[in-house]
Amino acid sequence: MPKKESAVCHSYYNVSPECWDLYTEVLAAEYGNAFLFGRIHQLTVDAYAVQHAGAKHPDKSVMVHLTGLHLAFVRGLQSFQIPPVLQSLASSVQIWPHFTPVEEKVSNTVFDVALCSTTEEHIQVVREWAGSIWKAWTPYHYEIANFISNHSKELIDVETSKRNV
Repeated sequence: MPKKESAVCHSYYNVSPECWDLYTEVLAAEYGNAFLFGRIHQLTVDAYAVQHAGAKHPDKSVMVHLTGLHLAFVRGLQSFQIPPVLQSLASSVQIWPHFTPVEEKVSNTVFDVALCSTTEEHIQVVREWAGSIWKAWTPYHYEIANFISNHSKELIDVETSKRNV
């Protein structure tokens, strides 16, 4: 991102102030559009967090957001169904695995999302971006699935209610 003197970053993500500034603009767009918020917001948050793993980014945060991507791309949960599972996991787990961030760089970023001009394009670009990030973390997919299976009763409840709808 080009240097921006007014950009500030109050995050533990491994990110520049300029990138964080753009991310908050994308979040504002999603908060201001109920359809976007319900359909894609969780993927945006998870993709951004996982793409910026490393440095001071805590293991808990990385794992919570990897779980969000797993729930979306492997378990097929909708964006609005994911937060209760993540909240349950975050409040019940005491020891979090450490994953060294993957070396594969994903070319899509929040910048691509910021350039979207329609709601439909925004949704498509976020899905592609998040999917690319999930794919980049393939070396950890088994460990992530195992962790989730061992720690999340809430996930079973959500999946059961999804099938009963």
